[in-house]
Amino acid sequence: MSVTHSENPRRLSAPAPAVLAAVEAAVPGIARTRVSDRLGMAHDASHYLLTPQAVLVPESAEQVAALMRAGAAHGLPLTFRSGGTSLSGQGVSEHLLVDTRRHFRGIEVLDGGARVRVQPGAVLRQVNARLAAYGRKLGPDPASESACTIGGVVANNSSGMTCGTHANTYRTLESMVLVLPGGTVVDTAAPDADARLRALEPGLAEGLERLRDRIRGNADSVRRITAQFSLKNTMGYGLNSFLDHDSPAQILAHLVVGSEGTLAFVAEAVLRTVPAYRAAATGLLVFPTLREAMAAMPALVTAHPAAVELLDAESLRVARDDPRADGVLRTLEVRSHAALLVEWQESDPEPLAEREREAERLFAALPLAAPARLSGDAGVRAALWHIRKGLYASVAGARPSGTTALLEDVAVPVPALADLCDDLDDLFARHRYERSVIFGHAKDGNLHFMLNEGFGPGADLRRYADFTEDMVAAVLDRGGTLKAEHGTGRVMAPFVRRQYGDELYEVMLEVKRLCDPGGTLNPGVVLTDDPRAHLRDLKAVVTVEPEVDRCVECGYCEPVCPSRDLTTTPRQRIVLRRELAAARSAGDLALARRLEEEYRYDAVDTCAVDGMCATACPVLINTGELTKRLRAERHGRLARAGWKAAAGRWGAVTRTVDLALDTAAAAPPGLVERASRAARAAGDADTVPAWSRDLPRGGTPRRAAPDPAADAVYVPSCLNTLFAPADGGPGVMASLRRLTERAGLRLHVPDGIANLCCGTPWSSKGLTDGYDVMRRRVREALMTATDGGRVPVVSDAASCTEGFERLAAATSPALRVLDAVGFVAEHVLPRLPEARRLPSLALHPTCSSTRLGLDAAITRVAEAVAEEVVVPDGWQCCAFAGDRGLLHPELTASATRAEAASVARGDFTAHASVNRTCEIGLTRATGKPYRHLLELLDQVTA
Repeated sequence: MSVTHSENPRRLSAPAPAVLAAVEAAVPGIARTRVSDRLGMAHDASHYLLTPQAVLVPESAEQVAALMRAGAAHGLPLTFRSGGTSLSGQGVSEHLLVDTRRHFRGIEVLDGGARVRVQPGAVLRQVNARLAAYGRKLGPDPASESACTIGGVVANNSSGMTCGTHANTYRTLESMVLVLPGGTVVDTAAPDADARLRALEPGLAEGLERLRDRIRGNADSVRRITAQFSLKNTMGYGLNSFLDHDSPAQILAHLVVGSEGTLAFVAEAVLRTVPAYRAAATGLLVFPTLREAMAAMPALVTAHPAAVELLDAESLRVARDDPRADGVLRTLEVRSHAALLVEWQESDPEPLAEREREAERLFAALPLAAPARLSGDAGVRAALWHIRKGLYASVAGARPSGTTALLEDVAVPVPALADLCDDLDDLFARHRYERSVIFGHAKDGNLHFMLNEGFGPGADLRRYADFTEDMVAAVLDRGGTLKAEHGTGRVMAPFVRRQYGDELYEVMLEVKRLCDPGGTLNPGVVLTDDPRAHLRDLKAVVTVEPEVDRCVECGYCEPVCPSRDLTTTPRQRIVLRRELAAARSAGDLALARRLEEEYRYDAVDTCAVDGMCATACPVLINTGELTKRLRAERHGRLARAGWKAAAGRWGAVTRTVDLALDTAAAAPPGLVERASRAARAAGDADTVPAWSRDLPRGGTPRRAAPDPAADAVYVPSCLNTLFAPADGGPGVMASLRRLTERAGLRLHVPDGIANLCCGTPWSSKGLTDGYDVMRRRVREALMTATDGGRVPVVSDAASCTEGFERLAAATSPALRVLDAVGFVAEHVLPRLPEARRLPSLALHPTCSSTRLGLDAAITRVAEAVAEEVVVPDGWQCCAFAGDRGLLHPELTASATRAEAASVARGDFTAHASVNRTCEIGLTRATGKPYRHLLELLDQVTA
């Protein structure tokens, strides 16, 4: 029988008043019920879509315990959500969705890095960044490590490329603080953990001991569990806990690993870490066919590589187009090829060199289709891993518009891997799934494969249902598991009994009843009695616009977004555009109007358009470009004409602002603040800036300084005119001139400098007419000043450097634009006298400096300034974003909160950044005077 969406139409009903009343009584003020909040969080990386009644944002384990008690008392289902990179539908809910990412980000390094205490909202990459100083890292290394959170890592029993089953979450867990559905809090690290569990939850403790003895007394159960968990396996509950542990508290803790939020809430976990090997060699082995690649696996495994990653022919076609692909891959004419990405890791270079020699001998005996070599070069290795880690999203991003990407993962014993690949290829052909890909962790017998399927209204799901049945049979017939890494979720819940058999399935049901007797935690996930659960609530993707359509909702962009704790993330901006389009298509004009109203502030006004999302997005979506277009559509004729006129008289405009800031600074602060508030109330808060007493006075006018024999053309940023230097300092404009003179170099400041600008004030608002005026003026001035590009252009604010670089790229490839920090690091620093270095420096890189690739140059200059240089934990884009910090200071306050807290914990001699507005934002957040890094270099080399 045909299965269509008409059986499960999507409804957006109002939250039940009784439900909200129960939540409010338990924990006041944590419920978010606007349609944008609900729909924005309804989406994750899976192919399921459920809209929660409310999004709850608790701040502590105590508040979660209160929610649990309310849920148990009133029968309110709760689903915990952190990163949202989940692929199997375990992170969505039609009930109450509990966001544990926003207030559970604690990271505490223990025992010199041997262990780490983490909360569920901490991002895995951030944890590893803290551990790097100790030469350690977490064992799990999923491809989503830049976005996945510890809550998801624990809930899914994450593994990844190199950890196999020996260093996954289960094996590296030491203890947990758990909140049980009745509100009981258990710390499994406590010496009396078992006693407390027996006292507070006697039925649970006794039941776990009973199940332990039941399993151990059944030889067939022991055999099945041993075989299943010798593989990577996240199907059902981790019944190996009953074989590996004796005490109820430890059994419970390890059952919770991989339980996908269905048994308890993990308030924190202590994990043992593993060495972060300093030496590694990586290479790509290209084979004529997939079967030949699989046939090479036994020999490769005997060489003990840390990772062997499979890429089939379709994966190689996608990887070949990646900008970071090497020459061999770019020129490969892919037919039936397959490749294995291999890596060896060691603590020191000598044993690694021996590994490389062994590998080279092994490679010589393999039927390779292209030359292979291992590389220890960090850039080469990073490029290869970038291709592999971004493969899912890259392939999914290239899917036909309006289709959904389905990523499945399975595991079989390694000897069965080649046959399973053949099975999958046959299934793709039989069920007409074109351009499907196979990749994964070949060393562990773990395959990922992706399908493109349409789940729009009226879709016939028979093909997908039939394929799933055939795939399940193929994997189980080869002794495999239907979920190796991505979790059972909703997609494989109907097949858990088939994989484990009746006896072990009954044990799993009893585990759920013991831990969650009311069935309130994440219903429908891991276990279900609905054989068609995997065919319900499927996500239909609406075609909207180019910036939106490629998005696979993976959430990689979210940890780097400065507005993520205030309003929306890039993923949410995109899914809300999809929801708006769906509402219009369905004729739900009331919903469309509400979404439009909320979207203006949530997604347009408070987007920093910093482009950091593009640095994290595997398919390079810059939602800032979408925001600029939406802002442009909002501007009226008068606003466009006014900004175009401003472009023609920019020197007068900046001087007017300069004088206005001087006047405001001289007046009584309270009077100016009241006037500013009144002006914003009468006008548009997205147009009228907010003045506050922490803003600096006006700056210094820019003046020409002709020098035909100069080494570079210096274009001081107009920020120098708008804002006075920090803390009474000389400012970067004066410091750069002194530094170059000290080094024997000369700068030429062109005529008409007061009227030149990088164009960012227009481009960030989508004001194309004014931008074109400035672009033409800048091109003419710089082509003349540089003698047609003979000497480089230097700018002294990273955001302006980026703006000038964009202008140059659009006007003349001959123009070279350098940031002042990069120019100084390369040409000035080697010629300066020895510095009297400061003891310590807190350094804030900027979003622009990151995108410009200035990290190394900034580090060189900073290390010349101070003996200890610290980029504080929590660093990210400050979101001052030109004038956003003046129009929406709450955005900058939210974006800098974590970094400011980290700075407050330190004791730094000085504080620096490389952009004047960022300095203002960080000064406002920390109360410490931030200065341009080159001002400090000028100071210590004077």
